[in-house]
Amino acid sequence: MAHVLGQNQYGKAENRIVRIHRDSTRHEIKDLNVSVSLRGEFEDVHLTGSNANCLPTDTTKNTVYAFAKKYGIESAEAFGVLLARHFVDDTERGVVHSARIRIEEYAWDRIRTPDSSARFIGSEEVGHSFVRSGQEIRTSEIVYDGESVQVVSGLKDLVVMNSTNSEFWGYIKDGYTTLQEAYDRILATQVTARWKFGYSGRDGEAQPNWNRSYTQVKRHLLEAFAETYSYSLQQTLHAMGTRVLDNRAEVDEVRLELPNKHHFLVDLEPFGLKNENEVYFAADRMYGLIEGTVHREGVVPVIPVA
Repeated sequence: MAHVLGQNQYGKAENRIVRIHRDSTRHEIKDLNVSVSLRGEFEDVHLTGSNANCLPTDTTKNTVYAFAKKYGIESAEAFGVLLARHFVDDTERGVVHSARIRIEEYAWDRIRTPDSSARFIGSEEVGHSFVRSGQEIRTSEIVYDGESVQVVSGLKDLVVMNSTNSEFWGYIKDGYTTLQEAYDRILATQVTARWKFGYSGRDGEAQPNWNRSYTQVKRHLLEAFAETYSYSLQQTLHAMGTRVLDNRAEVDEVRLELPNKHHFLVDLEPFGLKNENEVYFAADRMYGLIEGTVHREGVVPVIPVA
């Protein structure tokens, strides 16, 4: 029986790069983890061992660093689009048909110094001193196939909590149900969100303001979480996705993965104490995992299920 080489790709994963912009005394940091993956005419590399059509993964790594120097990094998305177009359009003999760039971005905050004697906005910040931010990781995935660009931005590890305004009751009950109905509970989750832009990069189409868009999408996700009186985490998920689509015209689709970070009331009766929704046990495992996509009518969802 004959064997057939199926889907294949290769590249250099997790290129850690820190780019310092030193254009003034107020330095800027871009801290990225960049993964490159290429698809194309690579059958001979697998079948015969010929490397004639193989762009070394070491070259893709070097390109990431060289482009960071030559072009700077204004945003993860713009940097990813630049790299993807280069690998497809500029590789010798056109053997690369599609490039996927995945980026994680790590945020840094400026260290403030309250003893500064200056009297202007931002004077309490040291222009070259930073502390790693403990919040979410920004993510980007850019795919270019020689004709159009697909950009999916996102974030992960954004932990949020509502200490009230959440209930869960009226669910199916059978012989294995032990969960008690809750009419005032903690709702906490660790948000992973991805959103696809309508941008295609065709015919000189202008790129969105990636950084502003990210900031605003995150804002709407957080506001929807905070302002929704929740009867289930599923309801909250839908409210978060809908809020983004209602306010950000450049976004066509939002996919959310929300693990329910359960908080269980501790039984204090053995100690003669009454627990009035004040003391909880925070369980990290096991957890309910709520996932879903919200998209515009007529849009075909493309963000894959994890």
